[in-house]
Amino acid sequence: MASPETQDLPFVPLEPFNGTPGSGGDPLVTDLNVWYQAGDIAFMIMSTALVLLMIPGVGFFYSGLARRKSALSLIWLSVMAAAVTTFQWFFWGYSLTFSHSAGKFLGDLSNFGFRNVLAHPSVASDKIPDLMFAVYQGMFSAITVALATGAVAERGRMLPCVIFMFIWSTIVYDPIACWTWNPSGWSNKMGGLDFAGGTPVHIASGAAALAYSMMLGKRRGHGTHELNYRPHNVTHIVIGTVFLWVGWFGFNAGSALSANLRAILAATTTNLAACVGGVTWCVLDYRLERKWSTVGFCSGVVAGLVSITPGSGYVPVWAAVPCGVLGASFANYATKLKFLLGIDDALDIFAVHGVGGLVGNIMTAFFAADYIAKLDGVQVIKGGWLNHNWIQLPIQLADSFAGGCYSFVITCAILFVLNLIPGLHLRASEESEILGIDDTEIGEFAYDYVELTREVLNEVEADNVSAYSADPQLGHHSQAYSPTNGVGAGGIGMALGGGPHEKTYNRPIDYRMHGIGSSN
Repeated sequence: MASPETQDLPFVPLEPFNGTPGSGGDPLVTDLNVWYQAGDIAFMIMSTALVLLMIPGVGFFYSGLARRKSALSLIWLSVMAAAVTTFQWFFWGYSLTFSHSAGKFLGDLSNFGFRNVLAHPSVASDKIPDLMFAVYQGMFSAITVALATGAVAERGRMLPCVIFMFIWSTIVYDPIACWTWNPSGWSNKMGGLDFAGGTPVHIASGAAALAYSMMLGKRRGHGTHELNYRPHNVTHIVIGTVFLWVGWFGFNAGSALSANLRAILAATTTNLAACVGGVTWCVLDYRLERKWSTVGFCSGVVAGLVSITPGSGYVPVWAAVPCGVLGASFANYATKLKFLLGIDDALDIFAVHGVGGLVGNIMTAFFAADYIAKLDGVQVIKGGWLNHNWIQLPIQLADSFAGGCYSFVITCAILFVLNLIPGLHLRASEESEILGIDDTEIGEFAYDYVELTREVLNEVEADNVSAYSADPQLGHHSQAYSPTNGVGAGGIGMALGGGPHEKTYNRPIDYRMHGIGSSN
């Protein structure tokens, strides 16, 4: 309770935590706000909202890369991942990851259902309370699951994937996050440096996506001209990239867990690595096609953001340049790995997040500096190779491969069991692949003209039938859709996304064109 000397002040004076166990105190007796700076709380709430913004960003990014007949399903999966994982985090995820009495591998259920999660200083920083830390870290769990479930693109069923979200976040994400970030975790105790999620978020999601792609099998037409398509909506990719880029400021800078110089530095390195990564990927693509690819730039931005994530609060500003360049370069070349492995990773999630995360962890070993970590006034580290701490590289590699292998193996096991349960088979039918996941699994479409397509095709079919009728009234639509006016066969082809270079005039209409089973 505020003293008479301080109760009339226009601010809440900061006081040291009094050691009250459990939830941190009784708000009816004590003002629980006196232990925290209002600026830190405001900064963390803002950072939480920014990380949440990344989740629809993932959806738009994935949607734009895919074919239009499955575009909505990928956005749906991203927002559903936020809902399912947020409940899982409240239910027991937070307790299994960040309980104060956690073990080296996993926490316990002392905070089940956010029990006693309120005003006690958080397990990671005494600058913010448990509840603030719990909400913030819940967004990390959600974005990780959203990244991984993009692997179901164009051939996976929705229901098994939703159940997978809950199970995977419990069995895979929570243990990896616990051993990485909980002070009791084995990697944390060993000296592993991961500021914002190189292993728990990116390597784990990349390995899970590779496993999911392998367990699902290749898409229909894989290796043929049917899958030789361009991303259906580059604008969606740009929008998703912008959401991710902006949200990543909350992702990395917010991981300082208070408004301080370290958060500023993390924001600076984050933006610089994104810019350098985007330019690098764009140049690498230009050397092959002599085109300045927008998709390439966006992919490079994301790869740069991924590679700077583990070191954003550990490395000097200049180190963001090699992180961005090498992260984008290795991720670019890693897109070829799926052909060597024979796995249809449709959206290159493993290349960008798995390989990019590994590069980021290694760069952290090289460039981590003790004076950078101390910018928050709290953390003391031995640093990386800049501080002649040579052992940091094998520590980073051990953490990276442990997280990646664990995620891959357990993901395969989860999916194998799910696929054996009646009604939970992972793969959609061939008919669903032809029609599109949006139609068969969701019943809605990303674009209204998919339904318009079917109406027009039905009209044309009716006109073809009526052309043989003696009743002139039955054929009154035939002129409206002739190739000689603005809504002819060519107009239909353009409206359906055939593209400005696709010749659709004077040819039979195929019901498997654009949106009804085509590669578009």
